[in-house]
Amino acid sequence: MIHVQNVSKTFVLHQQNGVRLPVLQNASLEVNRGECVVLHGHSGSGKSTLLRSLYANYLPDEGHIHIRHGDEWIDLVQAPARKVLEVRRSTIGWVSQFLRVIPRISALDVVMQPLLDLGVPRETCAAKAASLLTRLNVPERLWHLAPSTFSGGEQQRVNIARGFIVDYPILLLDEPTASLDAKNSAAVVALIEQAKARGAAIVGIFHDESVRTRVADRLHPMGAPA
Repeated sequence: MIHVQNVSKTFVLHQQNGVRLPVLQNASLEVNRGECVVLHGHSGSGKSTLLRSLYANYLPDEGHIHIRHGDEWIDLVQAPARKVLEVRRSTIGWVSQFLRVIPRISALDVVMQPLLDLGVPRETCAAKAASLLTRLNVPERLWHLAPSTFSGGEQQRVNIARGFIVDYPILLLDEPTASLDAKNSAAVVALIEQAKARGAAIVGIFHDESVRTRVADRLHPMGAPA
């Protein structure tokens, strides 16, 4: 599902006299269906950069990122913007550490939007969104309020529900349990296990060792930048 070959990325700090900061050097990764691979390494080892590159938020300087999109393989490093958007809509789901949404949109609408974008009837989308919010212990009284008014943990659970609303073949998870207590972390672990069972290929960053141990089929060590 995911085939990364010799990806390198260097950031140029233009406001610091053009200092060059190599973050990824010849990174390679293979992820199969039904597998959760956890990126593992100290701060600065390139975990977040690789994860963002898998979502095409960052464009590598070198290398290739091939992902299975329907019946074809797409190289995200070479793909045009229109193809990247198509891949994001139906193949790759993303859960970041922070919820970024339009103000004044209700939590229910925020969660269901990715499924609506695929043409699924609104009633079906609302029912699935409600089910996810319930599983993630978001009180029903909050569903019709804007998440911008929620606590950090509540916002993160809305974010997770949005990421899991579509049965994406590939899921990218950036610290999804960082703001959550043990009960809600367990709910997220259950969602991850369910996604693996249906065949999703998952790449994640988890600093919580107990969560990492439960979800990881294997750890992928990330080396320190030079």
